[in-house]
Amino acid sequence: MSDALVIANGIVVTMNDSGEVLHGGTLVVEGGRITGVHPAGEAVTPPAGARVIDARGKAVIPGLVDLHYHTALGKGYSDHLPLLEYLETCWYPIIRALDPEAAYWAALASYSESLRSGVTTVNDMYRQLDALGRAAEEIGIRAVLSNDVATDEHNLDTLADNETAHRQWHGKAGGRIEVRVGIEWLPLASPELLRDARGLADQLGTGIHIHLNESLGEVETVRERWGRRPTELAYETGVLGSDCVAAHCVWLSDAEIALMRETGTQISHNPSSNAKLGNGIARVPEMLAAGLNVGLGHDAAECNNSRDLFEVMKFGSLVHRANRVDAGLLQAPQMLTMATRNGSRALGHETGELSVGRKADVVLVDLHDQAFTPLEPGNADHLYSHLVFAANGSAVSTTIVDGVVVYDDRVFTTVDEDEVLAKANESFLRILERIR
Repeated sequence: MSDALVIANGIVVTMNDSGEVLHGGTLVVEGGRITGVHPAGEAVTPPAGARVIDARGKAVIPGLVDLHYHTALGKGYSDHLPLLEYLETCWYPIIRALDPEAAYWAALASYSESLRSGVTTVNDMYRQLDALGRAAEEIGIRAVLSNDVATDEHNLDTLADNETAHRQWHGKAGGRIEVRVGIEWLPLASPELLRDARGLADQLGTGIHIHLNESLGEVETVRERWGRRPTELAYETGVLGSDCVAAHCVWLSDAEIALMRETGTQISHNPSSNAKLGNGIARVPEMLAAGLNVGLGHDAAECNNSRDLFEVMKFGSLVHRANRVDAGLLQAPQMLTMATRNGSRALGHETGELSVGRKADVVLVDLHDQAFTPLEPGNADHLYSHLVFAANGSAVSTTIVDGVVVYDDRVFTTVDEDEVLAKANESFLRILERIR
């Protein structure tokens, strides 16, 4: 049976260097990659045995990249607390009590919500990575996994755990699954651990995923303990670099922005989580002005309540416009770029745009929806506006990862969603009973 796809007659939002939007365009997918991108009226010969998807009345966009992600079990539980109190009374107790079964169902529930909302790649820091790998392989998502590593007294994961996960899962599922070295955050780390993390990442030929400068409390704790701001300490210990995704970065000084630029470190902006936890608003306009690559993440459903990256795009624009009293900031095409191309670039992936040779991570968005009414034919700016400021993940009808249709006309092809939701809920209640 052929694995080829033809996605015909859609509005193809390529996100390529020229920003082309092809009205009535066609994509051809073979072997998990895009082999043809055709404007309306151009003759297309479908590969033998190809499935043809009629995308008439749909926008065809690159899959979204959730650049900072935690599989989550306890969405909405104890979410009235500020960051530090929340971590100590809810987040850490839950992830310390995790068992492989709970982690597996939590991951499937998390990944299913992401896929149905158009997210095809997650950069997921959590625990029980063997269970996460099984879930990612089964459901069909592209997953970059990392352990929640801290110094031993905090009873989380170790670098040895991370090395084991890398050897078990890196490159599996046809390359869809990767494993990076994860560092929880600097209040739970030490300079020695940071240096060892960089050494392990280099030894394994992989990257690093770390929280940096998320809260003012974090900055002050690290300064008091080590005499440096978090990003300065990460720089001195070699953690920063083009293979490092630094999450949050809310409280970067000018000097720290310069260090990020010098090292080419990738930034994940998580505006909804930062706002909900009362941590502040990152200096994204300054980051972009400095030439930093900034992608978007939802963080965790416990501190966001949704894994919908469409919502993050909208809020990520509005919060900066309100804060700076400037409606010219972070226009719709720039937000979609952050959620696609920038996230892909941060992870070194060949996704994020619909161009020949790129991996076929593709999402179809139904335009027969209130969110897209009215829509002027041929007006790309109007479409961008609706995608970022009006739509949410419920408009997604089909999600394709590596050329495989995993969410087909709003139905999963790889898992039983009803079972996933039921088992995730059972797992939450079991773990909750364990920590009480």
